[in-house]
Amino acid sequence: MTSAQDFFSAKLAFETDASDVYAAQKAGDRFVLIDVRGDEAWAQGRIAGAIHMPYAQIPERAPAELDPSVPVVVYCWSPGCNAGAKGALAFAQLGYGVREMIGGYEYWIREGQPTENDEGALPRVFDAQVMVVRSAAIR
Repeated sequence: MTSAQDFFSAKLAFETDASDVYAAQKAGDRFVLIDVRGDEAWAQGRIAGAIHMPYAQIPERAPAELDPSVPVVVYCWSPGCNAGAKGALAFAQLGYGVREMIGGYEYWIREGQPTENDEGALPRVFDAQVMVVRSAAIR
């Protein structure tokens, strides 16, 4: 029993999900959301309020741009992408408190959370296969 408790406690200490990140944003929790995908992915769309820092640039850029006392949440494309884990490892190696947002940008979109690109806000679409959808007018 202890090994299962240890495993899931550690997992929750280092992972979060789109719903919890959105709730933390709305609550004004102190953290920095980092999109670790490449330039083309960032330009196509990203989570509103995120900072773009591709995972290969983290060792050079993070110490110059981010306060190490502020926790970091990283995300990549989807559950099929390991760039989030690579980014989280890079931040951990620098001593940052870091969590990976499981599901990535895909599940953020599927849950209808706010996204944007260089032109502004993108339409919100709620996917009933990954969440309870009560109304198209969910805010």
